[in-house]
Amino acid sequence: LAEKKVLIVYAHQSAGSFSAAAKEAAVEVLKSKDCSVEVSDLYAMKFKATATAEDITGEVKNSEHFRYAEETKLAWDEGRLSADITEEQRKLQEADLIIFQVMHGFPMYWFTVPAILKGWFDRVLTLGFAYTKEKRYSNGIFKVNKTKALLSFTTGSQETMFSPTGINGDMNVTLWPLQNGILHYCGFQVLAPQIFWAPADAAPEDRSAMLAAWNTRLQGLLDEKPLFYAPMDCFDCEKSFQLKPESVEKCVKEFGLTAGTHCGKPLPPNNQMKAGV
Repeated sequence: LAEKKVLIVYAHQSAGSFSAAAKEAAVEVLKSKDCSVEVSDLYAMKFKATATAEDITGEVKNSEHFRYAEETKLAWDEGRLSADITEEQRKLQEADLIIFQVMHGFPMYWFTVPAILKGWFDRVLTLGFAYTKEKRYSNGIFKVNKTKALLSFTTGSQETMFSPTGINGDMNVTLWPLQNGILHYCGFQVLAPQIFWAPADAAPEDRSAMLAAWNTRLQGLLDEKPLFYAPMDCFDCEKSFQLKPESVEKCVKEFGLTAGTHCGKPLPPNNQMKAGV
């Protein structure tokens, strides 16, 4: 069997953090499973977070009305993207699995990822390379190689606070823009997230148990089934991109189809947190 390649995109500033321990556990276990593991340590790399014309070498097509997506698409076609973007794109193309290991506080980091990781998404997932109008969602570019991706993160709040009745709201809603709007959009097979609930408030033995559970999951991570997203053929993609009436009739019963495409029904429980629901 061919060696599996794993890319860990790591966004934390402290080597003594719980996120660092989770990252190291992933490196150790996956290497023991004969995987090749590469880590993009964004803070150590001083990765540029802002998407600007500096990401293109040479002249831009329209400097007066600079449009980042179109200009980087042209630069990607012509091999004129900046070296840091090109290198991350190489890693992505080679990977069978991508783990995004994010700093403590997500998703209470203003309910999204820190700027340095958002900048990685903005700059690396360029038009043409990661998506096109024709190749997105279930027809996405990374579908071809069945590339898997997952978010691994800690929270600053207890699990109950991210419930459908909790003050922070349903975690499935928080995850939808990231998992559907970025990862699934590019065609990745999105695995259930690895959530470490409030480790900073946990007892040492509970933090150890969290890492032990992650170690156990890592053993079979590459064989996990992805989360469910409605395939493109469920939608009328020639007109309004709405669910086809027959898709609604067939799939939408007690609950909506997904956390995002819910058709006004109650959200399907744990649609963004567990496979098979």
